[in-house]
Amino acid sequence: MTDPDLVAKKLALIETSVKELRTLARPEVIATDVRERRFVEHTLQIAIQAAIDVASHIVADERLGEPETNRQLFGLLAGAGWLAEDLAATCERMAGLRNVLVHGYQTVDLAILREVVEDRLDDLLAFARTIRARLRD
Repeated sequence: MTDPDLVAKKLALIETSVKELRTLARPEVIATDVRERRFVEHTLQIAIQAAIDVASHIVADERLGEPETNRQLFGLLAGAGWLAEDLAATCERMAGLRNVLVHGYQTVDLAILREVVEDRLDDLLAFARTIRARLRD
């Protein structure tokens, strides 16, 4: 059974990270300020990892399948009715960004990083709201 307290803590971490990015980040200077860039990268990494942790916990506890990658977790949630397909696809892209941030598979595209902070943080909040609502049902 899905542990609601564990999930609630992870969802709160997503929300806190988004709030910090909205109030503290200065995405317009990430190209020139290494400290700002690192703050944005690390805080996004924390938020996305928390979403992955929630997805992994639910997929395992609800026995929704055996994903080979973190990205696949969100597709499994969508297949089981936990997420809408479009939100799952967005979360999959976020997991891909997290991989780039953590593993350095390639140089981080600063334009994408800035776009995420300026325009895509609501996606993380939508994930948190959706999971929280499903757990209440």
